[in-house]
Amino acid sequence: MSPRPDTNPKTDEHALDQLTRAVGRQMRLASILAVASSLIWPVQAAIVAMAISGLLGPAPGPGPVMTAAAFVGFGVARALMAYHAEALLFAAATKAVTAAREEIVRREMRATDSGGAGSIAALATEKLDAIIPYITRYAPARARVMTVPLVILALSFWFSWAVGLVLLVSGPLIPVFMALVGMAAKDASQRQMADIGSLNDLLIERLSALVDIRLLDAGPAVVSDFARGADQLRAKTMNVLSIAFLSSTVLELFAAIGVAMVAVYVGFALLGAIEFGGYAAALTPAAGIFLLLLAPDFYQPMRDLSAAWHDKAAALAVAGELAEWRKQSPAALLGQGGKTGKLPGSPEIGLRNVAVQMGDRLIRYPDISIRPGESVALMGPSGAGKTTLLRLLAGLVAPDEGRITVAGDALTADTADAWRARLGWMPQAPHFINASLADNISFGQPGDLDESLRAAAVGSVIEALPGGTEALLGETGGGLSGGEARRITLARAVFAQPDILLADEPTADLDAETAGLVMAGLQALAARGCSLIIATHDPALAARMDRTIQIGSCA
Repeated sequence: MSPRPDTNPKTDEHALDQLTRAVGRQMRLASILAVASSLIWPVQAAIVAMAISGLLGPAPGPGPVMTAAAFVGFGVARALMAYHAEALLFAAATKAVTAAREEIVRREMRATDSGGAGSIAALATEKLDAIIPYITRYAPARARVMTVPLVILALSFWFSWAVGLVLLVSGPLIPVFMALVGMAAKDASQRQMADIGSLNDLLIERLSALVDIRLLDAGPAVVSDFARGADQLRAKTMNVLSIAFLSSTVLELFAAIGVAMVAVYVGFALLGAIEFGGYAAALTPAAGIFLLLLAPDFYQPMRDLSAAWHDKAAALAVAGELAEWRKQSPAALLGQGGKTGKLPGSPEIGLRNVAVQMGDRLIRYPDISIRPGESVALMGPSGAGKTTLLRLLAGLVAPDEGRITVAGDALTADTADAWRARLGWMPQAPHFINASLADNISFGQPGDLDESLRAAAVGSVIEALPGGTEALLGETGGGLSGGEARRITLARAVFAQPDILLADEPTADLDAETAGLVMAGLQALAARGCSLIIATHDPALAARMDRTIQIGSCA
């Protein structure tokens, strides 16, 4: 998946809303609890102000025990509300991220070649986690900033128009600077997310070409490319952090100035040095202390929103990337990809007017009929579409034109699973599971393992592995050479006893001796009545087949 182009902010906002729509009710309920929790503080501040005012002189009111009990009771209620709000938000974030991950995994499981595996993996594993802070921090902070400052501003104006004026003037400056900094933060976050995906794609590509890199002695150049990419990602990450620190500095400056002005006014008003700012009567100690306690909390929701502003910027970048991924339409696997019974009938294959679009060119195939038990070599120049034809025959790709028939039925989503149950697959790049050699051949199914190993001539390979057939291969087939890995996949095909084997360049890059062993194993499989359809550039292998079909391409 390529890095995102310049995006429309409204599009990203819509994508983020779509991503969180399923948990919208939980987010709203949690935001209400968060606001209610914050609005308890003015009540506690009034209790503290009256208690301190009572120490300065006789004043009617409840005793110290009742005052302390009331303060603690409201504090417990506030803590419980905050706890439940956070629990709801974390549950909502987990649900939203899990649903998005499941969507990606389910579609990629059925996609045959979506490209950009590294960036898609980064999106599913790393980037989606950026949604969690947005839900858990930004959503409640936005709700508080829309409610709590207005309540505190109204209370401030009730006791002193001067204090209310200070808050009214200093408060709006903060969102203005937050918006200015936020636009830069969004762009920086998008560039950082794009670099994360690109670096993952680069890693996947270089790992897949590790053998070639060693043969060409290109290790230093590859390491240099990674170092350059890592430095670029580091610089963009530091840019995001610098913007975050800048916005926090601006916010703290205005908040500190506002609180200081309120403190100066209240102090001089209580000393009698200032007589303006009130209404009919002078400012009382209780009112002054109450206003001093409220002033920091007027700015606190804005502090929280500023801290979470960058969470929103990151979430918007991820939501936009997810929306771009959803717009892509990779070739989908025919069928469900699950276990099913075998498609009945003689394993005949027919192609009529088949064509498939590959990028900007249309590949057309000749009309082909393959009889049961026949061995066929598919030959042609690189890029002619030999591997694509194997994928078409396996139902991994649907043709854009024409019709494929297998065992007397059309190859469709309804018949693909049952047809694949009769196929064996021998890819050019062997793949393994993180299990023993025996499990990589049998996949836990009953069968004659020894016979499969003999047919593939892998006895010497097993003897060289510690533990023999119980040797742990790992996902990369650790300990096996390219030729040995091919012979293991041949043993896997023999063990499954397929009616048709599709093999992609089974002798490519192999020495003559190893290639001869692989060809002998393929012929042994054909002798059992298995049809062989082999894409190859090897004329020696093609000469052993019953016939050769030339594959070409046209734009």
